[in-house]
Amino acid sequence: MVDSTELTYIILGLTLLGMIWYMTNRGRANLAKAREDAAPAIAGDDVLDGAAKNPEQFDEPDDEALDEMAKLLGEDEDQ
Repeated sequence: MVDSTELTYIILGLTLLGMIWYMTNRGRANLAKAREDAAPAIAGDDVLDGAAKNPEQFDEPDDEALDEMAKLLGEDEDQ
């Protein structure tokens, strides 16, 4: 028959194996999630919510937007 100290050692050993198993699986899950979160973003994979409130405002640029674009392109008339 198994005495109390042997039974205690068996229970502690099984508990140790269970903790090792749990920590290993949890670590693998955390690494997989970290790799997924750190993966590069691919255009088109993300879902964009919402839309412009007034999309017609972008159909024709105003003078300020045209001047800013000319400045960015280096076609500024002042130079």
